[in-house]
Amino acid sequence: MKVLLVSANTLREPYPVYPLGLDYVAGAIASDHQVFIADMNSLGDRDSLAAVIIEFSPDVIGLSLRNIDNTDTTDPRGFIGQYREIVDAIRNHTDVPLVLGGSGFTIFPHETMQALDADYGIIGEGERLGLLLKAIQNREDTGSIPGVITRKSKNALPVPWEGKISRSLIPNPSNLKYYLKNGGMLNLQTKRGCHFKCVYCTYPHIEGRKLRLMDPEDIATAAQRLQASGAKYFFITDSVFNADYAHSIAVAEAFKKTGISIPWGAFFTPLKQPEDYFSILADAGLTHVEFGTDSLSNRVLASYRKPFRDQQVFAAHQAAIDAGLYVAHYFLLGGPGENPQTLRETLTAVGRLEKSALFFFCGMQAT
Repeated sequence: MKVLLVSANTLREPYPVYPLGLDYVAGAIASDHQVFIADMNSLGDRDSLAAVIIEFSPDVIGLSLRNIDNTDTTDPRGFIGQYREIVDAIRNHTDVPLVLGGSGFTIFPHETMQALDADYGIIGEGERLGLLLKAIQNREDTGSIPGVITRKSKNALPVPWEGKISRSLIPNPSNLKYYLKNGGMLNLQTKRGCHFKCVYCTYPHIEGRKLRLMDPEDIATAAQRLQASGAKYFFITDSVFNADYAHSIAVAEAFKKTGISIPWGAFFTPLKQPEDYFSILADAGLTHVEFGTDSLSNRVLASYRKPFRDQQVFAAHQAAIDAGLYVAHYFLLGGPGENPQTLRETLTAVGRLEKSALFFFCGMQAT
């Protein structure tokens, strides 16, 4: 079958994000199907998408929805209307089955199915698209495929993908060109799942709570190909890169062995780390650390179910600074347990986080 995978995300703040998930979907189905990835960031408008549909003439279209809104309380913008316009452009040129997926879709699957009038949806990881395509080809019932829904399906929870995880490393050149021109950053994934229990986080919902570690040598090979493609920098998209210290060190050692020379960064949680941990990663090319700190009030950290307390934040911060890394901390103010006193605790203590960038966000969005 000819499968067109469309990335609908055009949010460019703070920077455009390469649609990594579609590379994995393509990697799961490319041996059995002809696949083309169309990215609305690089296409620019719906007329260009229509031209792709006419030229490629797909048998199935997968539409990936990364975000439902911009998560900015000062300037809130929802994207369902924009996605509806993309769906209308698709329907104006073809009536082939339309499959929704992506992280945004997984958070609100049934509401999105109804709003966009799609034929199928994949909750959670998109690799199971291959199972759906096989059922469509054979005209079989899709109701028994875990994670696959229709507009008439009952509520369903994401099911972690237990099959092979393989990234397609031959992406659409025009898509790469857009991201190399607009920032030069591409991205990598080293594992899926998150075993932490932060009250607001969607990662365990989307990927499951069990860590599934990817082979460090495979990750380094992918990084090498991104470097050869012209990437000036890459970011590791794991929910928490240091959720498994042994694995993250093995990845860094594979980077060094492979000869990765471009800088990279990742998300970290401020836990107690092995001796010289950040120095080992810095020696392998890590240049900056982004800590999901959220608060410096232990009462709020406990309410958020964070796996650390304030003194661990300060210790991890200093270890990263001592390793010569750039450091950023993200704070989430006004969540459960916050009050004027806990807010003062955080704002007073941030002065101890020297030589770092501080990002403050307010409130949590209920789902």
